[in-house]
Amino acid sequence: MAQDEFLLINKPTEKKYFAPAVSRRTAAIKKAKSNKWYKLFSLLVFFLIWQYISNLNLEHNWFNPVFLPSPYMVLETGYSYLMKGTLFIHIGESFYRMISGFIIGLIVSIIIGVMITSWKWFDNMVTPVLNLIGPIPVLAFLPMFLIWFGIGEGSKISLIAYATFIPMLGYVTDGIRNTDPHLIRSAISLGATPFQVFTKITFKSALPNIMTGMKASLAFTFSALVVAEMMGASSGLGFIIIDSKNWFKMSDMFLAATLIGLEYTIFHGILSALENVILKWKKEGISNAVED
Repeated sequence: MAQDEFLLINKPTEKKYFAPAVSRRTAAIKKAKSNKWYKLFSLLVFFLIWQYISNLNLEHNWFNPVFLPSPYMVLETGYSYLMKGTLFIHIGESFYRMISGFIIGLIVSIIIGVMITSWKWFDNMVTPVLNLIGPIPVLAFLPMFLIWFGIGEGSKISLIAYATFIPMLGYVTDGIRNTDPHLIRSAISLGATPFQVFTKITFKSALPNIMTGMKASLAFTFSALVVAEMMGASSGLGFIIIDSKNWFKMSDMFLAATLIGLEYTIFHGILSALENVILKWKKEGISNAVED
């Protein structure tokens, strides 16, 4: 047999699936970048339409132009707050209350969720009570929290934590209960302790649900933030809204509402980026499985 024929027959088999896997990943990265530009473009279009409608209303006087200030007027109002040195004070106060209540609500929901899924008697005692008070709007609890915790930061953070805790608990318990029992039995048979089973299997299995719950409960967190700052507060974006209502300052009201929306968008983006890092295996599992 000639040497060339021998090399041709014994040529190593190439991994035909490697190139498609790389191309799929590259295409996914390009698609993600294009999606970001589309999202930014949609925000730009929104503000341009808002400016255009405001200008038309100012020209044709369909209704009182004071009721719909343009984005330019809102920017001017924001600049005036900035020059007075109060803009970042209001943003910082709202962010502090939001992040404090969000973290407390998240931690408590994980603790209670673990207890509910671990002990049946605790589930029977707590779940009916949560089902009773859960559907009650957060606004209904505001006077009670003010009476119980006063008009200081305690009542505001507690209300925000409660608003985060209620929807978050369902995601935690569902995530824990949906853990594959075969994984738990395998770990126990290999000598894993209950703590190792929880940290290495149960919690990691519930993590996708927890991350989804964090993003879903974020809207309730910001709603509670605005409600909490509308009573008994002297600073914050919610305070600007209620103070603007009393003095009929529509530009200030639109400024606070826009900043709340931007703050929510930024924090939601941070959670999404964190999810992509922590749950990288969830998005790239099949690609990683075929590359090697």
